[in-house]
Amino acid sequence: MNALTQYLSELDAIHGVSGDEERVANYMKEQIQPFVDESFEDALGNQFFVKKGTHPTFRIMLAAHMDEIGFVVSHIDEKGFVYFLPVGYHDSRMVINQILTIQTETGPVHGITGGKPAHVVTEEEAQRAIPMDRLHLDLGTTSRAETLALGVQVGDYITFDREGRLLNGTKVYSGKSVDNRSGCAVLIEVMKRLADKEIAPTVYGVATVQEEVGLRGAGPAAFSIQPDISLAIDVIFAGGTPGMDERISPIELGAGPAIMMYDWTPSNGHGNNVPKKLTRTLIKAAEKNGIPYQREVVVNGGTDAWAMSLAGKGSLAGGISLPSRYIHSATGIVHMDDLEHAVQLILAFVEEALTDPQK
Repeated sequence: MNALTQYLSELDAIHGVSGDEERVANYMKEQIQPFVDESFEDALGNQFFVKKGTHPTFRIMLAAHMDEIGFVVSHIDEKGFVYFLPVGYHDSRMVINQILTIQTETGPVHGITGGKPAHVVTEEEAQRAIPMDRLHLDLGTTSRAETLALGVQVGDYITFDREGRLLNGTKVYSGKSVDNRSGCAVLIEVMKRLADKEIAPTVYGVATVQEEVGLRGAGPAAFSIQPDISLAIDVIFAGGTPGMDERISPIELGAGPAIMMYDWTPSNGHGNNVPKKLTRTLIKAAEKNGIPYQREVVVNGGTDAWAMSLAGKGSLAGGISLPSRYIHSATGIVHMDDLEHAVQLILAFVEEALTDPQK
């Protein structure tokens, strides 16, 4: 198992819904702190790792969000069943009959999401997803008191319970939180490989919080740093599977990281028309070093880049995206070659393309 696969598998095994990223943060600190010049944490829980350059006022921010989508306990009824609300954007079709883990203060508690069995649903009900507010989590208990005795409380966060793995001897990794623990794995490896290099910019590797609930961590982090250039390291939905129109999602798994060109979410106005001077420099770095890459133009794919672009005096912001299938479901997949090539591209960008802070 290479380093990136090890980081991803260990990160994916950690539970960290938006607002409950502490365990992920501890892992990031353990891996990166020995290799950087400085590290610190802000009030929100964003983790900052600093590699100083020869031009300390020329700052690059690399952001990878630590949080995953999940749920939060909203009610426990008299029979001991747990009801929950979504944390982050979910597809309700993916939530029924899943094993979920409640992260209590005393440890994990497991349950299964339940609804009516197929034998008794109406024809109308059979044609549509069950709304999450009509699902329950069955812990095997028979009373509210018994559920409370397990340590379950309103406000506890819940995650999908899936074991991550490489699929069938391939380089394709499947896990519950590849969005965005794969980005976190890339950030770890970038900061480690930068440790012994002399570079012009000061690089801030930032593991951000609460991206899945509105890009809440990256904006304050960028406001604090005031970076000249910002890159979000995140996943992007890949095509190539049955039912996926390549006109909507031409990004391929295993064909290299995607350089964000345009990203727009009409429902909330978030997005980035990434300035050409940034995308040209990224493309130049990739082509000069023989690194495969793809060009990303998407709708409904917002990342921390939007928040970083508008923080403080503003930042030249874009993204390096990792192709992923089945995102925002109980499991997703990424190709490990894409993670390695993302590391190589970011390093080339930092080391070679941006030696002059005025460019």
